[in-house]
Amino acid sequence: MNTTTTASAMTGASLLTLDDVRAAAARIAGQIVRTPTLYSKTLSEMTGAEIWLKFENLQFTAAYKERGALNALLQLSDEQRSHGVIAASAGNHAQGLSYHGTRLGMPVTIVMPRTTPTVKIMQTESVGGTVVLEGETFDEAYAHARKLEAERGMTFVHPFDDPQVAAGQGTVALEMLEDVPELETLVVPIGGGGLLSGMGTAARALKPSIGLVGVQATLFPSMYAKLKGLDLPCGGDTIAEGIAVKEPGTFTSAVLKKIVDDIVLVSEPALETAVAVLLQIEKTVVEGAGAAGLAAVMTHRKRFAGRKIGLVLCGGNIDTRLLANVLLRDLARSGRLARLRLTLQDRPGALFKVVEDFNRHQVNILEVWHNRIFTSLPAKGLTAEIECEARDREQIDLLVASLRAKGYDVTQVELG
Repeated sequence: MNTTTTASAMTGASLLTLDDVRAAAARIAGQIVRTPTLYSKTLSEMTGAEIWLKFENLQFTAAYKERGALNALLQLSDEQRSHGVIAASAGNHAQGLSYHGTRLGMPVTIVMPRTTPTVKIMQTESVGGTVVLEGETFDEAYAHARKLEAERGMTFVHPFDDPQVAAGQGTVALEMLEDVPELETLVVPIGGGGLLSGMGTAARALKPSIGLVGVQATLFPSMYAKLKGLDLPCGGDTIAEGIAVKEPGTFTSAVLKKIVDDIVLVSEPALETAVAVLLQIEKTVVEGAGAAGLAAVMTHRKRFAGRKIGLVLCGGNIDTRLLANVLLRDLARSGRLARLRLTLQDRPGALFKVVEDFNRHQVNILEVWHNRIFTSLPAKGLTAEIECEARDREQIDLLVASLRAKGYDVTQVELG
């Protein structure tokens, strides 16, 4: 078996079937976590929709990718197992394939770009994968993986553009509709399209009336553009690395063209807010891609209002420093953190008088910066930036109004 998509697979009467997904479910049963689908009262009240969450971030490697990787691995012949498998990935597919391949006793090689963060290399190696660093980009790493595949007789397991992988991912929908058969719409992140291809195939067969909506980051609208016949740029520093795919799959595109109702885009601030909300409300850690479904519902409230919505928290692998930044930025957007820029006279007591106002309004000062040199003010003037925290935005607004009433030039530094 070669897991590379074949032309015959894509031109057949049916690209992927419910039977394929059910067979995958039987094949992987007991070897992956049967994750819960739970109702969120608070998120439902926040969005105006009935929100059900599928906690795929509870898989051993913290992502749904295990399902498709395992389904593909279990269909290898003994000879293919002895030669091992190979993939190009710097994300969740690398960990899922490495974990289950090693568990099943076959060698797993993952080719990553040299620019891959050390933590991702270590995570993949910790679950048994052998990492090869090659190239500066994913495309260069992918080309090297295909070269090693031919040279060493290994089997290439694509992260998304493969019927067996997509069938494995589709088991997520089987479980969701088994737990909550009344779901009316599934809102699913799209990178290469493997997750929604599998889930959508299963869900549409089980419940023809169900809505299927894909979500992509605005910076990487590859599948959105392909299915809508648009030419849009792809690139940028998105928090949703798991769905930052410039070239969607050929197989998955063909599947989604037949079944998806629509694809929506979400901004970086929306993704950040969704990550923060899921941690604060559900006490669960998700990566940017894992929060994309909630970001879509919060961004397009009218579209989803009043409906029973199923969201997949598809992954929880987020760098802890990045998570800290996301949470602090969310506090700033909500008005609980602020940075005020004031123009002061450079003389004793000037800052003290300002601090007295902070005290009167019970606003806590976190950091203070003075700028005397790089400013257009006269030499006897300075700007002071004061980072502070408050109960809410109203408390900050009252402080700013008070300072301005006393004659201070105050501006609030805004997030993009």
